[in-house]
Amino acid sequence: MENHNTGQSSHQSGDDLKSLEADIREALANGTHVKETVHRLTLKAMNAKNIDPESLRRIITAVLQGVHDGATQQLQHAANQTQAAKSQITEAVAGLDTALAGFAQASKLAVEEAASQAKKFSDKELTRTRSDLEGLENLFLDTLHQTATAAQGLISDVLHDLGRHAKNNGTAVGSQLKETLATFAQQVASVGHAQLESGATLAHATADIIGKITSGVLSGISDQGKK
Repeated sequence: MENHNTGQSSHQSGDDLKSLEADIREALANGTHVKETVHRLTLKAMNAKNIDPESLRRIITAVLQGVHDGATQQLQHAANQTQAAKSQITEAVAGLDTALAGFAQASKLAVEEAASQAKKFSDKELTRTRSDLEGLENLFLDTLHQTATAAQGLISDVLHDLGRHAKNNGTAVGSQLKETLATFAQQVASVGHAQLESGATLAHATADIIGKITSGVLSGISDQGKK
């Protein structure tokens, strides 16, 4: 899936989202390296110059729809694929979770990189982005719940189980957000006398770091495979 970032709004186009959904569906149908593939495809979709909660919601929804359709396709092909389908749904949701954690990590790294150069992003952008990030785990869990409710049979049961497990035991994105939000709080609270406002936007800097993670230039949560 190509990312059409140049001069476009933050919203993913319908074609991009359909392509993402199809790629995820194919990953489930193939059944190999599901977690890594979902993680990579999701981060690639989030590599936009300005991503907002609505864009993230659409991406998460497209990923989960692809997971649902791929698992449905697999179950229709053979009755004995039940355990494989369960495992692949679990892997796919974990891949989505760690991709969202990677997005939160990229935001943190962008802020830290600016601070290391005695720069900071505007307080307005820091505050708005922090507010968006605060709702990211709930956005993931709510969309997962909605997908589970709309699904039927085994797929619905597995998605509901994953949602309950995530709420009880925490998520990779929730764990990463604690670090990210602490970094944001420090930056918002800093007096900033020695800091010049960064010329780049936080969203642009975050997108650049996501690009480095997806291309393998920068390692981090993307290859830790947090569970």
